[in-house]
Amino acid sequence: MAQTGLDSYFKVSERGSSVGTEVRAGVTTFLVMAYILFVNADILGATGLDPVAVAAGTALVAGVLSIAMGVIANHPIALAAGLGINAAVAFGLVLTDGLTAEGAMGVILWEGILVTILVVLGLREAVMAAIPDSLKYSIGVGIGLFILFIGLVNGGLVRQGGAIVEFVFPNSYAAGTTLVGVLIALVLMARKVKGAMIITIVLTTIVALILNVIDLPSSFSASVSFSTIGAVDMGNVFAEMGALAAILTIFTFMLTDFFDTMGTATAVSEQAGLTKDGKIPKLRELLLVDSLGAALGGLCGVSSNTSYIESSAGVAEGGRTGLTSVVTGVLFLVAIILSPLALLVPSQATAPVLILIGFLMVGLLKHIDFTDLEEGLPALLAVILMPLTYSITVGIAAGFLTHTLIKIVKGKAAQVHVLMWIVSAACLIYFLQDWLGAYL
Repeated sequence: MAQTGLDSYFKVSERGSSVGTEVRAGVTTFLVMAYILFVNADILGATGLDPVAVAAGTALVAGVLSIAMGVIANHPIALAAGLGINAAVAFGLVLTDGLTAEGAMGVILWEGILVTILVVLGLREAVMAAIPDSLKYSIGVGIGLFILFIGLVNGGLVRQGGAIVEFVFPNSYAAGTTLVGVLIALVLMARKVKGAMIITIVLTTIVALILNVIDLPSSFSASVSFSTIGAVDMGNVFAEMGALAAILTIFTFMLTDFFDTMGTATAVSEQAGLTKDGKIPKLRELLLVDSLGAALGGLCGVSSNTSYIESSAGVAEGGRTGLTSVVTGVLFLVAIILSPLALLVPSQATAPVLILIGFLMVGLLKHIDFTDLEEGLPALLAVILMPLTYSITVGIAAGFLTHTLIKIVKGKAAQVHVLMWIVSAACLIYFLQDWLGAYL
């Protein structure tokens, strides 16, 4: 009876699957996503947050949201802390812009609330339609380069010396460990091994222990902690940046969540054969869960949570329903007990994962026509300025403003969507705010 109930609720048989297949698919999705527990702990740990608490919170939120996606939207899509956004939170908002960790999470909570409101009002698709495709792709590429650069720096293969960035030959055990990790990841990915990223982290951590890059603790005294939950300051961004810069920063993080989700939802739904006449079933429910994921991630101090393209691994195993996501979510909840291990995983073990994921994201470049000035130059500025300035906001603002300027110069101002006019004006004021503050 229990199996019949699951079959009926999730429409397992109707979608040509079985409960056993859905369970296997859910396990597969978890294995290819589990790396985020340690990568998120390492990245957000740079802000001073407790890595164990970050890992535990990451598992908790990913578990709850993946189960919600399965139960509410019935899609085989799992959620977890978004790579790129977490890096922008740590290295952009906190280490560059001077926000507190709690203030940075306040930005994520703000953008999650705004995205949720847009979904409820049915406006999320309208905002998506206002942004040119080339700029959407450039945001993904820019974040990919941002992640890749952070991986190189954290792994010791690239050194920042003031305004100079230089390659470091891996002549130390630490940098050598990173290089070994990259090679391990390359081999596993080339062989299409399931769970390549989490296996890379485990094997590279072992290499780090063998080479004494890290010391094996005599005992694991750390216990599971949820100290990041509720550690949010929604006013810090306004106090540190001023109203305009704060609003634009929140908006750019919101845009990042926008594009991530729509691309993932479209790709995974089509792969699972759920798309009908170009439409995704229960899209409103899917977007609602994803939007709440951003807010919940901020509220729990683990950065925005979003739909994962890695869910396609579960779909490739036959997953066709939300039961796949439920299984993945349950495994994330069980994985909470592993959070103390975050203290053992060094940056050299997570850096290879960041480098390879950055590489995968940069593949979106193929969708941008760089021979077209209108499309190529705004995209290029967005792509290159994100990693160079450690700021998603600067990259998006430069791209949007340049797009609108080129349209004006070429006599195509009528082609610019009204929302793009509004955003471009805000971007211009953002870049001029210091000058305006001095003379007004």
